[in-house]
Amino acid sequence: MNYWIMKSEPDVFGIDHLKKMPKKTEHWDGVRNYQARNMMRDEMKKGDLVFFYHSNCEEPGIVGIMKVVREAYPDHTAFDPESKYYDPKSDPDNPRWYMVDVQYQRHIRRLIPLTELKQYQELEDCPLVRKGNRLSIMPLSKQQWEFILELEDLSPA
Repeated sequence: MNYWIMKSEPDVFGIDHLKKMPKKTEHWDGVRNYQARNMMRDEMKKGDLVFFYHSNCEEPGIVGIMKVVREAYPDHTAFDPESKYYDPKSDPDNPRWYMVDVQYQRHIRRLIPLTELKQYQELEDCPLVRKGNRLSIMPLSKQQWEFILELEDLSPA
């Protein structure tokens, strides 16, 4: 099993949006970074666990847990000229962009803000806390995943 963080802006698509979807499941579309795409396409597997991270908001941080329920398939928004994610160079016969389906599992018991995550030596190798890392999808080690889960029950640092 692999572990991930996936970022989304809460006013665009937040964890509460996911929870309200039929079967609490939705496709994770609109990824337009090749490195993030490659991880999603080549490494994400059905059953992988994902922290849902709210970004570009007043207090960015981890807010919940999702599970990958469908492995990578072509991102149809790349073919739709009406979509903000349209890519005229993407071809349905040779897709450039992919998406996965994720399913809401639960909210975590408290927001774990980025400012707190940056304080722990155990997370110094975590891509999320490294300076300049702006990817919307990031891998975690099992140890990092378990450490972050333990933070859920602690008072903020």
